[in-house]
Amino acid sequence: MDDSAWATIAELNHWLTKDSELPPETQKILQILKITEEAGEVAEAVIGATGQNPRKGFSHSWADVEKELCDVIITSMVALTRLNPEAGAVFQRELRRVAERALGPS
Repeated sequence: MDDSAWATIAELNHWLTKDSELPPETQKILQILKITEEAGEVAEAVIGATGQNPRKGFSHSWADVEKELCDVIITSMVALTRLNPEAGAVFQRELRRVAERALGPS
């Protein structure tokens, strides 16, 4: 993930928090919970894309699933930024660790 993506996330985080009267710790917790809300929207979109809800039928497309997955990623990036201002470095370190565990050293 390039630095410009993390800069955009920092801007979004600022926009989301600038007028909040909640304590920072509460904002962190709520942002983490927001990931679960967004993941539920992914599930809803998958169910809709596969027509698994008999009442709604095919109510979503795979493009909807893609959009909802992006919402999960963005929401997670904002949450990570709230936990650690060096979120980009944390993410790169964890991505390397997972890749090395799964794929072996590069």
